Amino acid sequence: MNVTFIGGIVGGVLLILLGMSLDGLTPNFTQLGNFGDLPSVFIVLGGTMAAVVAANPASRLKNFGKHIGIIFNQKKYNPLQVIDEITEFAQIARKNGLLALEERANQLEDPFFKKSIMLIVDGNDADKVRDMLMSDIEQLSARHDDVIAMYELGSSAAPAFGMIGTLIGLINMLASMGDNSSDIGPAMSVALITTLYGVILANLVFNPISNNLRTRDQEEILCRQLVVEGVMAIQSGENPKFVKEKLEGYLEQSATGGNEGGKKKKDKGE
Repeated sequence: MNVTFIGGIVGGVLLILLGMSLDGLTPNFTQLGNFGDLPSVFIVLGGTMAAVVAANPASRLKNFGKHIGIIFNQKKYNPLQVIDEITEFAQIARKNGLLALEERANQLEDPFFKKSIMLIVDGNDADKVRDMLMSDIEQLSARHDDVIAMYELGSSAAPAFGMIGTLIGLINMLASMGDNSSDIGPAMSVALITTLYGVILANLVFNPISNNLRTRDQEEILCRQLVVEGVMAIQSGENPKFVKEKLEGYLEQSATGGNEGGKKKKDKGE
């Protein structure tokens, strides 16, 4: 369970509600009624959802539940575990040869890891193996970027529709405004509520979702890059101890921002 995601969302909602209800230092929960406006909900939520739907194919939209499940999923990408498994494969290859890796590879749950091992077991050229695996990583990253962009669109669209709702409210207020200037305050208050809704939706819903998906993407890409480097080292017959040290150095370099992996190479066209 992603405790930080849940705690952040719930805590944010509670603190916003508390701030809305404070009258000085004393909570006055009757004030919450000032922030409720159904037409504003339709404009902001409906408009934002419509923009997201219009900009994305149905195949991506139908996976919304899967995307949220990724955020809440307890499964974590553990690079240290990947390094230990690669070291184990290196030891097997060192003792019994590459063909001995097939039986152990069939026990792997990660299809990418399994594919990587089987490619070297089948005796494919090292450059060909690297190209195939890096291509798989780039395609995975591109798919992830498309999904993340969907939620980033929602984050930018929500405040925009909030402003649209505010303009609609101002237009209606000015059109119906008569000699009674006392109506201006309440009407202006309703007009501004849509902007509030849009900002909250963007920063408390869409931004956390996109940021969490980006983090999971980076974790998965890093683990796959470790697999590629490890498999290449195994195929070249490197000592298991050297393989482990090499991957640990790669991991340390990534943690300090010294290596952006396949994404940076892809951006540079390398």
